[in-house]
Amino acid sequence: MTLALRPEQRELTEAVAQFAARRAPLSSTRDTFASLGDGQLPSWWNEFAATGFHAVHLPERCGGQGGGLLDAACVLEAAGKAALPGPLLPTVTAGAVALLADKSPPVEALLARLAEGAPAALLLPQHSGATARRERDGWSVTGTSELTAGICSAAIAVLGAVTDDGETIWVAVDTANVAATAEPVPATDLLTDLGRLRLTGYAVGQDDVLAGIVTDRAEYVSTALTASMAAGIMQWCVEAATAHLRTREQFGKLIGTFQALQHSAAMLLVNSELAGAATWDAVRAVGEPIEQHAIAAAGAALMAVAPCADLVLDTLTMFGAIGFTWEHDLHLYWRRATSLAASAGAPNRWARRLGAATATQERNFSVDLGDAEAEFRARVAETLDEAAALRNDGQGRQGDYEHFAIGPQRTAIADAGLIAPHWAPPWGLDASPLQQLIIDEEFTKRPSLVRPSLGIAEWILPSLIRAGSEELQRQLIPPTQRGELAWCQLFSEPGAGSDLAALATRATKVDGGWRINGHKIWTSSAHRADYGALLARTDPSAPKHRGIGYFIVDMRSPGIDIQPIKQASGEEEFNEVFLADVFVPDEMLLGEPTGGWALAIATMAEERSAISGYVQFDRAAPLRRLAGADGAVDDNVLRELGELDAYANAIKALGVRETLRLLDGQPSGATSSIAKVAMNVLLRRTFPATLASAGRSAMAAESDVVPPYLRVPAELIGGGTKEIQLNIIAQMILGLPRK
Repeated sequence: MTLALRPEQRELTEAVAQFAARRAPLSSTRDTFASLGDGQLPSWWNEFAATGFHAVHLPERCGGQGGGLLDAACVLEAAGKAALPGPLLPTVTAGAVALLADKSPPVEALLARLAEGAPAALLLPQHSGATARRERDGWSVTGTSELTAGICSAAIAVLGAVTDDGETIWVAVDTANVAATAEPVPATDLLTDLGRLRLTGYAVGQDDVLAGIVTDRAEYVSTALTASMAAGIMQWCVEAATAHLRTREQFGKLIGTFQALQHSAAMLLVNSELAGAATWDAVRAVGEPIEQHAIAAAGAALMAVAPCADLVLDTLTMFGAIGFTWEHDLHLYWRRATSLAASAGAPNRWARRLGAATATQERNFSVDLGDAEAEFRARVAETLDEAAALRNDGQGRQGDYEHFAIGPQRTAIADAGLIAPHWAPPWGLDASPLQQLIIDEEFTKRPSLVRPSLGIAEWILPSLIRAGSEELQRQLIPPTQRGELAWCQLFSEPGAGSDLAALATRATKVDGGWRINGHKIWTSSAHRADYGALLARTDPSAPKHRGIGYFIVDMRSPGIDIQPIKQASGEEEFNEVFLADVFVPDEMLLGEPTGGWALAIATMAEERSAISGYVQFDRAAPLRRLAGADGAVDDNVLRELGELDAYANAIKALGVRETLRLLDGQPSGATSSIAKVAMNVLLRRTFPATLASAGRSAMAAESDVVPPYLRVPAELIGGGTKEIQLNIIAQMILGLPRK
């Protein structure tokens, strides 16, 4: 996934990549390390500026391309992936911060110079070391900055200086002025110069101040653009590592067949995708309220900028010793990633800031749909208003939860096709992604109206719709949607956990149906289920992924014995199910007798999609309560909350991006598998933090953090373990070889 969503952004990204390959290959860049460090511009800089790549976000009236900040982020992402040398990031960032200023002649002149190709650097007031003393006709600025990337090559420094009364003024410093001196320092990043800017009585006219720049907003913009380059570096790592694993041999085998390396490569992809999603969210937040921008920028700092160097190091270890050599390109990405992380500041600081913000508010991930599908929205709103006037009066078959309750309200919603609106009529509305979002919004507008859930049936009924007879659909789907029927999934077996195709349960053809014998395990809610979706081997002589049938089983059938499995939590939601000569009529076989594997895969895809959406539940609630409490709050609590929310928000942003892709008519991507792994990681991170925050109270079983913790294995294992998902990502998405 790249930051680009629109076709023109993808074309822009590709154009930058092609320029870098043609004019700035790393083989040529290696000869210019010394000159780059001294602040000399790459030989191709003027040609690059002539294309307008550096100024895609600047207004046309000033000579720019008239695009948005996301366009600039796409350029930086491509530059990061290509290891493009020079001061592109500082220049683009300086221009983006200048755009925050009120429109004025000095601002317009600055933007025009930048659009012409003048290299620039940004110095936030906390890093500029500059103080501004008021003079008769303006200001005198003095001080020495902290280490700043691109300052030696910069013709302009956009700088925040602190006045005697603690305010900040922003100025555009002409580095050719005798009062300004750039002092080079050997850089960690060999591709961009580094130094300090020394100002001695630099005169700024009163009318030359860049008014209107909010310092915090400038920092958030800078962080988002830094993350854009880091996201490009991560993409390069994924592609480079995958290519290496596909071709490198050891012990007579491609090392890409080694499961440990497959999992490492898959996690590279997961982390890269989350970084890209968090970065995209931070860039798009530039036009939102600053409180929202703060949350998004902190997420990008924690998910993209801070971990980038470690991700490159993970890549290096997959290459082995060759990746540690000077001749290999890896160290150039590693050094740049290290420098980017250092420029953004300590991750702990960002985590504490994020935790303090999310203790009392959350990131808004709603999609602005405008007045699209107004007539459809009106119909949905009318239906939900009518439903809101009704009440449910019974407990659902799947448990005593509001979303399973049955009665007039649920029936009205079901009859309107709003239980599963994406299904085809008569069971749904065949709702497009846009219409599904509208329905989501309308439910959200009515918080007192509980949205009904199908529970496990949500994963099973699509297979019934796909392959069941019309009569069977009419028999089972309406009462399930009304909450009158409960379902279970009879897939796993003692000898075939995640390897479903190794199942041993047999279905033998008999007159009028099938006789089934076998043993299922880890069957959620079997003790409450009216029906189950069951896999059984119909042809023992066929290859293991063939010869499998997909059956609908009446759980009250003779020969079914359900034995509860008591979990570590003391609850009994899982079951063993023994089937002894259970008769299943022919009409309860979905599809062909040996075509059940394809239906099973479809069911598991529905399951993984649903499970990956669990991020909507606040797993860090105990930490949030502590962080939002009155009085002094432990910094560690804020830090842990910030780290968890950065990760959770990245998963949410990943989902929003996938939604926007679908709205644009693009095919669904790998988001479901990636989100499943990410949710697994999030859960594993969440509970140590919440248990630690509970302290000695976690010794008591009634502590609010202990029961959820004891239930977490069900979520970590359900729908396929993390390891199985990593196998899928490595082999099906990255294309690594099977054994």
